Amino acid sequence: MDLNLLLIMTAAGLCAVSSHTVHHRQYHFVNEAKNMSEAQIYCREKYTDLATVDSMEDLTLLNQMAGQYNQSAWIGLYVDWDSWRWLLSDTTFYKPGETEFRNWKTGKPLHDVEKTCTFMSRYDGLWHNDVCPRLVKAACVDVKGPNATFVVSPGSMNWTDAQSYCGSKQTDLAIVRNLEENKQILDLIYGLEHAWFGLYRESWKWSDGSNSSLRYWAGAEPIGPETCVAADFHNSGKWEDFDCGLKKPFICYKYVVHVTMQVIKLRFDTSNSDVDPNDPAFQEEMLVKMKKELRDKGLDDNIQLTWRKQPDGKVFQKEENERDEF
Repeated sequence: MDLNLLLIMTAAGLCAVSSHTVHHRQYHFVNEAKNMSEAQIYCREKYTDLATVDSMEDLTLLNQMAGQYNQSAWIGLYVDWDSWRWLLSDTTFYKPGETEFRNWKTGKPLHDVEKTCTFMSRYDGLWHNDVCPRLVKAACVDVKGPNATFVVSPGSMNWTDAQSYCGSKQTDLAIVRNLEENKQILDLIYGLEHAWFGLYRESWKWSDGSNSSLRYWAGAEPIGPETCVAADFHNSGKWEDFDCGLKKPFICYKYVVHVTMQVIKLRFDTSNSDVDPNDPAFQEEMLVKMKKELRDKGLDDNIQLTWRKQPDGKVFQKEENERDEF
């Protein structure tokens, strides 16, 4: 009988650590009286931002956490009066400064949270903001390269229907980039009827830039000129608008990062190789290759790979297995 030794290097383990941010938020009630701006600064320094709410589950969490305080507290919703923007967002359509062109009538736009759509006056071509259900004509634009052709609807409609009407003509509500285009539309509506065009505002915004559309207003809210929002936990956490300078407790949030780790045992056959598995350069090369394979299989870059060392500081240890040959 001939006795041979098969040398196999066994790693104590390859650690695969994955971290990811969960989609729900962890809320923190801060029982300190601050105005909206001070509360925002505090939340951004200590946590992530003022609370954003985008589901009924979030509302339930807030009520469970803060309901015991039986008072109102700032959340991250507020009015941005200067958030006017064009329906057509393709930047190649605009020359420098054209996205900022405005032709408001003196005293406009009105600071009214309900008046978020814009029409052009049939008398002088000046702009007004108004409630979107108002019925006026629709000014549409047909964009072909740098040029724009304008048409006006035969009938009156609200702003949403005006957008649909223009879209059905393979155009869009008019984009007005300069005084010349403003005059082209005015020539079509002069003395007849005002006309919607494609400038609008999304009044309510979240402090962290979230696009959550959830609203949980109390009664007839929002009313008046107040532009910041607090959840009233004396009224099931429903929302009210207040003057931003009032001092109230507030709610912050932060994202929770979960880390999971898996240890994988590897075996490396050295019988036909002169590579030293404990060579740091070899181990680093292996990690790079394995990370690439994981990425190719669709796993994200949050996975971190590291070698797990033995008590003697080495990653791989020798295994000696006896094998009989006759």
